[in-house]
Amino acid sequence: MRYDDWGERSPRWAGIRSEMVDVQGTRVHFLRARGPADGPAQLLVHPMGATGTFWLDVIPLLAARGPVVAPDLPGTFTGHTETPHPRAAGAHLNARFLRAFTRTLGLERVVVHGWSMGGLVSLLFARRADCVERLVLTNPTLPGPLTRPEALAWQTLGRLTLLAAVPALRGTLRLYGRQLLEAKLRRGDPVTSPGGGLDLAGGDLTRVSPELVALQTEERREMRARPDRLADAVVAFASALSAMYIDRRPVLDAIDRVRAPTLLLWGDRDPLIERPVVDFLLGRRPDWELRVFEGAGHLMPMETPAAYAEAVAR
Repeated sequence: MRYDDWGERSPRWAGIRSEMVDVQGTRVHFLRARGPADGPAQLLVHPMGATGTFWLDVIPLLAARGPVVAPDLPGTFTGHTETPHPRAAGAHLNARFLRAFTRTLGLERVVVHGWSMGGLVSLLFARRADCVERLVLTNPTLPGPLTRPEALAWQTLGRLTLLAAVPALRGTLRLYGRQLLEAKLRRGDPVTSPGGGLDLAGGDLTRVSPELVALQTEERREMRARPDRLADAVVAFASALSAMYIDRRPVLDAIDRVRAPTLLLWGDRDPLIERPVVDFLLGRRPDWELRVFEGAGHLMPMETPAAYAEAVAR
């Protein structure tokens, strides 16, 4: 979904624009909001399977301090960015995409906000990109503690299962993805009802704005026109799973070596990223600052956009 000015959709999103840009031969859709020119640009990286629209309630608040851009990563369900490669939705390739995207836009100083799998992508990007001035990781899908038996199991059975399952799932979804989506949509679940999608994220979803809930419901319905994107979602999920449990070394290296001052934001009712992961990260990087949002879940920026913006500003 695109608008020349998202104020057409809701006054709360006035001034946010949908724009397209060519990045190394790939058409990329992103949201842009103008802000003070003397402030650093802020790059917002959405969760897996989402789009830049997940950030809509946060963007106006951040734009008060600097320009904001929120791209649709390759391989998103309902975004308007092309998928240039079968594995473009993977975390490492998405990090490379962000390097090309920021160079194309001429962004020399950026504060990067990464949410969920977007946190993983943002960390990998910040590890290699000199333009990253600060890093904000929100409920990031990053490695946590593993016992030796757990690590061994993931390295053997987990790796073999992933290698076998990903091609099989991609093939199945390419054949039957449309039927699966139609069956899901016929049930008519709103996105915040059990089985609707967002309800799995914990927290208090009654705090999400009605405008954003309505938009996510519409975008979910648009998925029926793009059943092939389900196969991209398998790639993204497998990439996150590998980074957290199997091929952890590159991500652990990025955690240890990223130079940008980092703020870690976590909702204490997040069922996906639990406290042991947070403690593991802070054990490796005690210089990272932690802010805990009590009662918030995995969708904390949607639940409490003002508190999110305040935490980042401080």
